Amino acid sequence: MFPPLHRRACAALIAGVLATSTATADTLSIDASAATPAPLAAALRLGSARAPNGDTLGANARYLTRNGAPWLPVMGEFHYSRTPASMWEAELRKMKAAGIDIVASYVMWNHHEEVQGKFDWSGNRDLRRFVQLATRAGLNVVVRVGPWAHAEVRYGGIPDWVVNTMPTRANDPQYMAFVERLYGQIGQQLKGQLWKDGGHVIGIQLENEYNLDGPDKGAAHIAALKKLALKAGMDVPYYTVTGWDGTIYPAGEVTPVFGGYPDEPWGVSTRELPPKETYAFRFDTRVSGDLGAQTAAHAPGTAETDKEVTPFLGAEYGAGLPFMYRRRTVVSADDIAAMLPVQLGSGVNLMGYYMFHGGRNPLSLGGTGMEESTLSGGYNDTTMISYDFQAPLGPDGQQRKVLEKLRPYHLFLHAYGARLAPMTVRKPALSPARPDDLTTARFAVRSEGDRGFLFVNNHVRQYPMAAQKTTQFSVRLPGQSITLPSQPVDIADGAYFIWPLNLDLDGSNLHYATAQPVTLLDQGKAGVVAVFAASAGVPVELSFDAGARVAAAGGAQISNADGHTLVTGVQPGAGAAVTVQRDGKRPLTIVVLTPEQSQQLSVVELAGQRRLLLTAQQAYADGKALQMRATGDNTFRFAIYPALAATPKATTTGAAWTAAPRAATVALRAAGNDGIFQTFEAVLPARDVKASVTQTRNAQDAPPVVIGGTARAAVQPLPESFKAAAAWQVNVPREQLKGLDDALLQIDFVGDIGRLYAGTRMLDDWYYSGYPWQYGLRQQAAVLDQPLTVSVLPLRADAPVYLPKEARPDFGGATQMATVRAVRVIPVYQLRITP
Repeated sequence: MFPPLHRRACAALIAGVLATSTATADTLSIDASAATPAPLAAALRLGSARAPNGDTLGANARYLTRNGAPWLPVMGEFHYSRTPASMWEAELRKMKAAGIDIVASYVMWNHHEEVQGKFDWSGNRDLRRFVQLATRAGLNVVVRVGPWAHAEVRYGGIPDWVVNTMPTRANDPQYMAFVERLYGQIGQQLKGQLWKDGGHVIGIQLENEYNLDGPDKGAAHIAALKKLALKAGMDVPYYTVTGWDGTIYPAGEVTPVFGGYPDEPWGVSTRELPPKETYAFRFDTRVSGDLGAQTAAHAPGTAETDKEVTPFLGAEYGAGLPFMYRRRTVVSADDIAAMLPVQLGSGVNLMGYYMFHGGRNPLSLGGTGMEESTLSGGYNDTTMISYDFQAPLGPDGQQRKVLEKLRPYHLFLHAYGARLAPMTVRKPALSPARPDDLTTARFAVRSEGDRGFLFVNNHVRQYPMAAQKTTQFSVRLPGQSITLPSQPVDIADGAYFIWPLNLDLDGSNLHYATAQPVTLLDQGKAGVVAVFAASAGVPVELSFDAGARVAAAGGAQISNADGHTLVTGVQPGAGAAVTVQRDGKRPLTIVVLTPEQSQQLSVVELAGQRRLLLTAQQAYADGKALQMRATGDNTFRFAIYPALAATPKATTTGAAWTAAPRAATVALRAAGNDGIFQTFEAVLPARDVKASVTQTRNAQDAPPVVIGGTARAAVQPLPESFKAAAAWQVNVPREQLKGLDDALLQIDFVGDIGRLYAGTRMLDDWYYSGYPWQYGLRQQAAVLDQPLTVSVLPLRADAPVYLPKEARPDFGGATQMATVRAVRVIPVYQLRITP
């Protein structure tokens, strides 16, 4: 036995040994030394790909091209027929400001030809005007022409009179005759708007989720649809089909596009799902599990056998999720954004989202729903009107947190996508064997020669990931090996990021950085500003080639490390963290924003120059002006770089509530500088909008939830069940809203299904999930002259539906619950900035 003193000394020695062992770096290795093969010529028969001005679009087996150069665009879905036409221009400009390059939209056949032979291309269904406004906003367009769209719409968008009369989704002569007529109508809408005409329509998607095979089906059907599209004049560079769930198509005639979602709202489980493979890097397949196709595949699809000769393109990476009656999944902004390093690190070369903008379903001519439902034989029950989708832009144009998380990645792709696109995926020495491995590090490299990017994800929805303690990455490249950071770091649960390897910044080589590249701003002779975003919890290091003349600010240290100039101790913020002087070259300035600042960053064209804009408010370009919207806050603050020559003008209008709105001048105050940014502030008169709420009907006993439908799961209650709903009268005097751009009615209720009425006309509906239900009053200002009604069908305690555990109510022994906890009116303020 040791005496007490010796025992304590021994314990201290053992603890020291254990501490040393624990602190030993865990080096995560990846071999990227193999030569990057030249991309194969894609085995694709593209349409007319040259515009009248000589611009060209193309594709090889790895990436898209624009004027012969690699092109890695961002695409977002926005359904014109689910949004008032009066909103289109502003919403398309918001998408552009969010970093979207291509807007995609379904043409839902039954929205246009509900009655046989009576096509409606007017108002909210005016496809041609939508495309023209997208062009004006600087967006390219992909038109998804169906005829079967899915899109959570009745019969997948095929009109009732077709479904009731003939076989669909096959080369049936009668069906194809009507499809030919539909395509002819779409072709007329797009005439003069195609790429070959100098327009912006660059792609056509045929059908959707098509895995049917057999006589008159399969590849022959997709080939026949393409012929009809060409006959209708839809001659475009790109023809696509969805590539998941065993899709079947004629190889070479179309390009498959892929997707992935962080959950399965179309599933039947009433519990949390196992970890989704959407969060795991893919090295052998492009198909990310079940994406909800309503038909079953019986063999691997064409997309699997085509992967060596077609680029890896995305169209439906979930920027949100819909609420189905039986499964009401709520996703966080991180649940969505964490997918980006995974998809890009897996080789995706078109980042496409479904949905990027939410909407609302039109009602049929008879006033009934046109949504997908078990009542019409659908696999899912969706809300009759709401198509919110938890999208980055809500149905009323409101900006959600997820948009702020996604935008830095979009800026990265704009600045560096042409470099990333040719790079090939490199698999680490050790990677998770299964999606439910929550311990093994998840990372990948894409590289070409000695240049590349490191992609890391340590976030899995609803599951804690093991922190990667005392971690360094070792990347072997053809001419060198890079170990980063210089000292081991901890990568926390929930972290995800992209780091550069040998990044060329206007002639200066950034050996590596432990911060994510965001954007580049070329100021001509004044130099180049490179903006990075710090990775949460990881110290910022910037390593340059030896000999770089680096000056650092804010107490950062400069040292020589392994033959490189290393900058450590960088404090993230809006100032110039590092400047690099080069003989005979323009200066290089590096700004490393905090994670929060990077989410407020956008790049705008203002006063004839590209500028960096930092603001917590929603902002988008509108001609030569900057439109800003603030939800619930009357104070505007924005910071801009380079500085404007003079203080700009600020005006506001009450466009929502007056027939002839007048612009009112607003005092805009210069508020000094924040780092390199020039800042301004403005305060609008605060509006305290009140809504009075009175219960007018008590709930009755709701009937038990029925198990049935093709999914053999909980189905939405029959219409007659709503006689059990409780009701509240809501009064929002219209006079309170003058001077506002919009006002969001936010209804906080607990129940099964909520509905909002003006008289007997349903305005909106909502499945309770804990996610905020909002309704913009701007588009329905006239209905405020009468009280609105909120109806809530009780949620039964035994309802076999999935709710997030955070939203599951405490029934306290009651058998059901139907209550409106609060109704708020959130003012939306508007400011127009003109240089």
